Amino acid sequence: MLSKCRIFILLIAGLSGACFCAQGHAQSALLMEEPYGFFGMLNPTGHNAIYFERICAETPVKLRRCAPGELGAVIARYQGIDGYDWVAIPLIPYLYSVENAADVPERVDREMVAQLRDHYREEHLQILGPNLSPGNLVRGGWTQLLGAAYERRIYAFRFETSEAQDNALIEKLNALPNRTRFDLLFNNCADFARVILNDYFPRTFSRSIFPDAGMTTPKQITYKLVRFARKNPGTKLTVFEIPQIPGYRRRSHSAKTIDESFVTTLYAIPIALANPYLAGGLFVDYLVRGRYHLIPKDPTVLGPEDLSALTAAACTQENSASAGAATANQDLQGTGADDE
Repeated sequence: MLSKCRIFILLIAGLSGACFCAQGHAQSALLMEEPYGFFGMLNPTGHNAIYFERICAETPVKLRRCAPGELGAVIARYQGIDGYDWVAIPLIPYLYSVENAADVPERVDREMVAQLRDHYREEHLQILGPNLSPGNLVRGGWTQLLGAAYERRIYAFRFETSEAQDNALIEKLNALPNRTRFDLLFNNCADFARVILNDYFPRTFSRSIFPDAGMTTPKQITYKLVRFARKNPGTKLTVFEIPQIPGYRRRSHSAKTIDESFVTTLYAIPIALANPYLAGGLFVDYLVRGRYHLIPKDPTVLGPEDLSALTAAACTQENSASAGAATANQDLQGTGADDE
């Protein structure tokens, strides 16, 4: 049996390691958001945004370091936001259109979602202008900034960032002109994520001829992050599922690459009729490159009350586990047990 003094020393060591880790690293996550609705049928590639634990929104278009207790912000490129190229929204409002997790409804309808969004916009988004468009079937608007989890299921691919990296991103985005350059084909939401992630992982993310015909898609960016993390365990990549809140829309469906969109939707029929060789090439490329799976079999599911799992430092959890393992090992040694 360990003495009280040795137990105390082990506890202090574990807590010190956790505190050091929390100070040196923060959590960020690439959000791969599923397509939904009519536009999601036309363009089933989905959406990319990036969550940062250490970066908060002083305004929706100006960044700052988070204060203690704040949960960070989601930053992404959106279309139709009064000419702005990117917007930052705090994590809980971005997902649920409310400020506190306790206020998230278990089920919503169209009227409730509209009320929640309108209330948050009146309180916090006036700086974006009084005449913002809410968007329509094929063009985005300010409503896409709030309540994303009412629209679709979201997968969060969490990774660690350093203080210097986050500070550099704040300085960069605050200094550059925040004017829209949105283009669906070559300057879309996934292109924004590609540029930002290259600041953290240089020369890792680029456009791909296959399977995306030179475009950038959310699934392709996510795949490259997963591939990088497999080669670099220090990234500490963890995948979470944020489920869609039921009642407002039908369930969203899986994000696809360009090849996957052509081969698995009705687009394949006119292509095959017009050019069977092109259709055959797309099908072969889909079989070779386009069917990679990014989502683990049973990802951790995060409801509104569980978001602390997304924001908590992975290394803090590991240090706690290591401290427990060390204590158990010392107990075994104290009783004469053999190590395995």
